Amino acid sequence: MSETTTYLELSQEGGGAHKFYEVRVQDTVVAVRYGRIGSAGQRQTSTFPTREKAQAAAARKIGEKVRKGYAPAIPGQRTARPVTRRQTASAPSTARAVAPVLWRFRTDAAAFGIHIAADRCWMGNQNGEVFTLGHDGEVLARYQLPDGVKCLVADDFWIYAGCDDGTVYDLSSKLPFAAYAISPDTDIFWLDIHEGVLNVADRNGTLTVIDHEDEYQWSRRSSGTHAWMVRRDDRAVYHGHHDGVTAYATDGGGELWHTPTRGGVLFGWQEDDAVYAGTDRRVVQRLAKDSGELEATYACDTAVYSCATAPGGRYVFAGDSASSVYCFATDGTRLWKLSTGGGSALSMQYLDEKLYLVTTDGSLVCVDASDAAIAAARAGTVPVARDVKSAAALPTYTPAATVRTVAGDAASGVLVECVQEADRLRVHVVSAGYEPSWNVQFPRHIRQAGARYVVEELAPASGGFYRVRGEIRRLV
Repeated sequence: MSETTTYLELSQEGGGAHKFYEVRVQDTVVAVRYGRIGSAGQRQTSTFPTREKAQAAAARKIGEKVRKGYAPAIPGQRTARPVTRRQTASAPSTARAVAPVLWRFRTDAAAFGIHIAADRCWMGNQNGEVFTLGHDGEVLARYQLPDGVKCLVADDFWIYAGCDDGTVYDLSSKLPFAAYAISPDTDIFWLDIHEGVLNVADRNGTLTVIDHEDEYQWSRRSSGTHAWMVRRDDRAVYHGHHDGVTAYATDGGGELWHTPTRGGVLFGWQEDDAVYAGTDRRVVQRLAKDSGELEATYACDTAVYSCATAPGGRYVFAGDSASSVYCFATDGTRLWKLSTGGGSALSMQYLDEKLYLVTTDGSLVCVDASDAAIAAARAGTVPVARDVKSAAALPTYTPAATVRTVAGDAASGVLVECVQEADRLRVHVVSAGYEPSWNVQFPRHIRQAGARYVVEELAPASGGFYRVRGEIRRLV
């Protein structure tokens, strides 16, 4: 059985590309491995009818990379380029009273990721740990991802973790899996996913849009660098950076408007008709989605690390770099400022009169934000915060490199098949009752031409494709 391997690298000084591309041909199989230099990278495998066709496909892939500046190299001679980790300095609060914290769950690393769902809370920290907890603070599960969690985002049923290794992991099924692989030379700062479309903001101030097949769609370079904000809806993508907020059309990326903000944007939030930008110049600013017009300013006392709103923008909340949390009326009137009782809030979310924070000291904090509790806190009366402990037998889930196999006669669910279309592997539905021409969003690293899989459920997306819900199993 003959085998040939070609290893290429593209490395540029001054913060440019720093990635590798490896092509291995073994008879009729072409295996590609690519990623950031120093990482294990992502893998794709394609099978061809003949050895000659496999070699021709490999030659095309290598030729494309060489034309882009890749050159032969020896693995291991260059080291990994470090990724940017957001600074998490936190000063003591100057607030006169402490927020009414109901419970606090502490981890060992600063936490940026938060999502508060109807049934549970999600948090992710810089150690790559993701925890789920009940709204009462009970710890339910733990996920261990390969690198630090930059953010957690929800897209309908699906929950995604964007990590420092350039991978976006789907946490919605029993075991997490790599759903998107972002270009290795992209230093991710933040991301958002809407209807299966990934939107990435990076250190250079570039916005990159990737579709449900993990394929590049378009990118735009905004006027400012260090883009910590990206939010998307059906109308536009809202990109916050050191020079303000820029809105781009979803279909092609044409600029719709740009609004300078008071200071560089460090965090962003959105409601139906407005986006909120928290800045390093101590304010949150509300911008109209349709025009970019500045509608209100919410003044804090130090740099704003995070912000959120009650539904419809009825209240606006902010967390600053000095361990304080604020609440404002819609028009910008400050209603209260309280100490978090711990670190500074790096992300936050409001649900059912409770404000949830993840902080620089690695905590998930639940604050009673009801009017009565806040009034009592400002008068000096707060509940005794409960410190939540992890259960000793807490289940821990790690990304699966492969999927479980199941015999055909024992499988129940929706049947899909991986097919070779030119030089791409696609997944289509085999079971009756579905549109057979639609692609299925599917993990790239487990695709193999001719293989069949069973999934628990498929959900249609507005872009004309299906998304997997639940576990994926391979038929044998």
